[in-house]
Amino acid sequence: METIFIILKIVGALGFFMYGMKVMSEGIQKAAGDSMRKAISTMTQNRFLGVGVGFLITALLQSSSATTVMTVSFVNAGLLTLVESAGIMMGANIGTTVTGWLVNIVGKVKIAHYALPIIAIGFPMLFAKKGKLKDWGQFLIGFALLFLGLGALKESVPNLGPDSPFVQFFTNYANFGILTTVIFVILGTLVTVVMQSSSAAMTLTLTLVMADVIPFQVGAAMILGENIGTTITAELASLVGNVHAKRSARIHSMFNIVGVTWMVFALPYFLKFIVPGATVWAADAMGMSIGNGNPFENPDAAALGLAVFHTLFNFMNVFVLIAFVPWLVKIAIKSVKSKDEEDEEFNLKFINSGILNTPALSIMSVRKELDIFAKVTEKMGTNVYALFFEKQKNPQKLIDKVRKHEDVTDKLDLEITQYLAKVAEFDINLDTSKEIRSMLSISNDLERIGDIYYEMTKNFERLKREPESLPENAKSELEDIMNLAMDALKLMRQNLDNEKPNVELGQIIQAEKAINQARKKIFTSHFERLEKGIYAPKIAVLFIDFVNRSERIGDHILNIHEAVLGKSDLYEEYDKVSDKD
Repeated sequence: METIFIILKIVGALGFFMYGMKVMSEGIQKAAGDSMRKAISTMTQNRFLGVGVGFLITALLQSSSATTVMTVSFVNAGLLTLVESAGIMMGANIGTTVTGWLVNIVGKVKIAHYALPIIAIGFPMLFAKKGKLKDWGQFLIGFALLFLGLGALKESVPNLGPDSPFVQFFTNYANFGILTTVIFVILGTLVTVVMQSSSAAMTLTLTLVMADVIPFQVGAAMILGENIGTTITAELASLVGNVHAKRSARIHSMFNIVGVTWMVFALPYFLKFIVPGATVWAADAMGMSIGNGNPFENPDAAALGLAVFHTLFNFMNVFVLIAFVPWLVKIAIKSVKSKDEEDEEFNLKFINSGILNTPALSIMSVRKELDIFAKVTEKMGTNVYALFFEKQKNPQKLIDKVRKHEDVTDKLDLEITQYLAKVAEFDINLDTSKEIRSMLSISNDLERIGDIYYEMTKNFERLKREPESLPENAKSELEDIMNLAMDALKLMRQNLDNEKPNVELGQIIQAEKAINQARKKIFTSHFERLEKGIYAPKIAVLFIDFVNRSERIGDHILNIHEAVLGKSDLYEEYDKVSDKD
């Protein structure tokens, strides 16, 4: 009965620690979401910068799993290339070593004693009206809970003594050479898979080493296994992603497995000749007293030695393998085949997977989806234009393409709307709320543009069934207004990619005015043709329908620009700017 109670205490303390880690991680992601978004947008310069960003994000979140899942989702959304994602994954491995140092600091400095004062500071911040202050309050409380959990975990592990059967089990199986190392690597992997957190698994390992329950070399092997186990989270996240997400997760797995493999063979020499000296140096640098500095004999030195080992291993692994990133990418591409690479550009690349839970970062991915959405509508416009004004061997093929893309626009609008609704359920600030409304409006207008192009193809079919065709001057006028609508679509796509200060208000208004003026001019010519009986009423109705639909496309594009700029009337805004000039 006492054994069951001890196990429950350990599990409870571990849950306490993981809950604190979760609260802290969510708080920092909400508080610093915009900063992380900017960091991610600038880290694409090279893989070395990606290593640094991956380290910083993991150190802040205290979760390499969160970083790797985030990275997979960005690759899934097209925000990162495979090479860029590899750097972040490597940096995440280094960032997760911070946990080992935190465990040692808690064991020596008693930081848990400061947890309650930290909660006293953070708790009032939860009631602040400003969202950021509330988020930082959540971060502080999570930070305090994390250390309370670490302290509780350390106290919940009993000193079993060298004669304990549990201790004897690990001691007896600790000296069988490479086979033993492999067994405990597998054990470490399984523990991490079950916990779904390498930080929690490593914390448990270090705590057991501190309590002299498991030997130093066994702890080192388990930490290697935890490096492999943490890849499972990214692999699971990629299952609902596209082929690029799967390849990104595969790169992470290969990197960790290759690193652990070479270290398994080097482990006895590494632990014997490098780690002890580095441990003594680290203890002196931190002003920590560890008594006998031999990690094989002293539990205090062993815990610090594992933190040193984990850090050195991950730094060395990154140093060795970063040059081979292009090779890892090639292997990942070959090992994860794409079934339908050509159609991927018109599929949701991220948000259907739902693997981000941070509003600021989720908004970033929706922007990319809207870029894809705009690309689909522009492609529809190009196909409709070709249907009307370019000679086609098989017009039905183009009509089918437009219909297929109209189905895609319906799907995109529905899933973007559902995703944004989920994002809105989070505790979001006013700016994020406005951005969500703006994106919903953009998605709806893009879907309406898709509907309009689809309706134009249906009327085109009706036109082709008529015995007469459009007069040449009417056809030329229709071509002009459809070209103007296409130009406005291209401008819209460009402005969806731009930051607000770079959007040219004058260009937007001029594009809309040009479409309206063309429509007005066409109406005059249209009525003249009707009066002269140049075309039959049915042809005339279809013609003016094409013109009106082209003009409505311009209206929806103006609505999208108003949503992008956060303005309710761009004409009024344009007049204000013009008056100032």
